Amino acid sequence: MRKIIESTLVSLDGVMADPHLWATPYFDSEAESHALELLSTSDAMLMGRRTYEFFAAAFPHRTGEYGDRVNRISKYVFSSTLKKADWSNSSVLEGEVATEVAKLKAQAGKDLVIYGHGLLAQTLLKHHLLDELKFWIHPCFVGLPGGRKDKTQTHCTKNFGNRRNRRFLSARENLNNDNN
Repeated sequence: MRKIIESTLVSLDGVMADPHLWATPYFDSEAESHALELLSTSDAMLMGRRTYEFFAAAFPHRTGEYGDRVNRISKYVFSSTLKKADWSNSSVLEGEVATEVAKLKAQAGKDLVIYGHGLLAQTLLKHHLLDELKFWIHPCFVGLPGGRKDKTQTHCTKNFGNRRNRRFLSARENLNNDNN
């Protein structure tokens, strides 16, 4: 059975929303290499509509190993409003999310990866379908207390570190244990 791995960027104050607005300066060659490694052990990405729309606009013109891999990999999009996915190797799945993802997970193949902790990832966690959470902790404060994003702040405060202070954490144990 395949594993479903969530990879999420998070600031020191817990903001996960809109990482393209604050985490881009930290996506250097080391980060790209690590992201490529994750995609190399996967044969499909799971996406909600917002993530799909962002990636479909940003990636078709990207080159290099990481850009090529993102463009080549199969992408399953879950949306009640999107009816068609035009980006390469993308398809919109209809039906109940947990049921459809469980079917994908039961198929033979490599792991499935999901970027970010939006509504799709929250649904998968609720239904015990996530097997691993990978957090990229960035040395910056982005928003307000409680992880609410301040829409006027779209950059990190760089006083807390540099790229080398970025941390990668992974949580695997007991994600699917009903006793949690």
